[in-house]
Amino acid sequence: MSDLPRKAVTRTVKLAALPLGIAGRATWGLGKRIGGKSAEIVAREIQQRTADQLFRTLGELKGGAMKLGQALSVFESALPEDFAGPYRAALTKLQEAAPPLPAQTVHQVLAERLGPDWRESLREFEDVPAAAASIGQVHRAVWHDGRQVAVKVQYPGAGEALLSDLRQLGRFAGLLGPLVPGMDLKPLIQEMQERVAEELDYGLEAEAQRMHAEAFEDDPDVVVPRVVHQGEQVLVTEWLEGTPLSEVISGGSQEERDRAGQLLARFLFTGPARTGLLHADPHPGNFRLIKGEEGRLRLGVLDFGTVDRLPGGWPEPIGTSLRMTLEDDAEGIYGHLCGEGFVRESIELDPQAVLEYLKPIVEPIEAEEFTFTRSWLRGQAARIADPRSPAHQLGRQINLPPSYLLIHRVTLSTIGVLCQLGATVRLRGELESWLPGFLPAE
Repeated sequence: MSDLPRKAVTRTVKLAALPLGIAGRATWGLGKRIGGKSAEIVAREIQQRTADQLFRTLGELKGGAMKLGQALSVFESALPEDFAGPYRAALTKLQEAAPPLPAQTVHQVLAERLGPDWRESLREFEDVPAAAASIGQVHRAVWHDGRQVAVKVQYPGAGEALLSDLRQLGRFAGLLGPLVPGMDLKPLIQEMQERVAEELDYGLEAEAQRMHAEAFEDDPDVVVPRVVHQGEQVLVTEWLEGTPLSEVISGGSQEERDRAGQLLARFLFTGPARTGLLHADPHPGNFRLIKGEEGRLRLGVLDFGTVDRLPGGWPEPIGTSLRMTLEDDAEGIYGHLCGEGFVRESIELDPQAVLEYLKPIVEPIEAEEFTFTRSWLRGQAARIADPRSPAHQLGRQINLPPSYLLIHRVTLSTIGVLCQLGATVRLRGELESWLPGFLPAE
């Protein structure tokens, strides 16, 4: 039934070609240099060819392969500038589009899930998808009551492909290192594996979207489309017009970039307080910049397939840790981290060294506003990734409790998007309003 490659052996061969292709192009490049081409030109050609293969392979396979590519897309800001160019373009493609399924396959899914008379529910249906992502693609349509809607159709065999890919990518994680220098892919892939069931359950996604739509109804800054219909492997929501954040990143004005960055930060910190949920897939393909009344720009939010449940809002230990770091309270922050399980009982660290490790991380909230840049993020990544760095050595001894894993990834991903935007954001004000523990107790 499906054109989605489903046999494990087929997908494994395609995924294995990524690291093997890198090695082969390196050999090809050596031959070119011996033949007289400059190292710079050859390196650029190798990077472009590798980036093209990356998009083609991850996009065609969809499933876990594409999902990993989308997750990596927000971290391209941390890549060295001379390395990032080709990958930036390839990874950005994965945020919005991938090779689509044939219309006949999509129609068959709709007939199975909405019934053979599905065209009575959907008065109009565009066969060419508006977006194609890791486990499903979105089509624009008109619901039977005249509303413009987005119809999200899950790929047949998506679950099987997702699990197969993530298992194989876990095995290849070390070999894929050249795609994202300095980043350990194993924890990211493992966390994705643990959330496969939630990702595939459109019932859970519909529930999370309904909660957000209700909480942000009539909000002046954030727009969440309402759920129109939910069934197995099909989710229908209101259509949301607007400029994809990927286009704001590539060609938006500075005013648009700053506004998008501010609203993204606001949504990140207000969402858990209002809904008890954290939107956990903050790549640019899931956001729109919408021009409302009197030209006011608002943030449209899509895709609630991955959320973290935070019934009490943001955990207070995060706000307390940030406040103590800003106060240069070395003993206080060290004791706090030990008490919360960030430092194992068997390990003893120098409190001042821990404070020095954390200080650069809180730089964006020391002042009233901060400009996020790719160069700043590259500096942070280099400091932590360099094995010779004291920060790298200390970071390896700090423990991240399981309940903070997804929060950590979402925060890093959001910072990556802010750096892609080059946005100037008043982050401190958002934390003061929404992050428990950040302000001293009265």
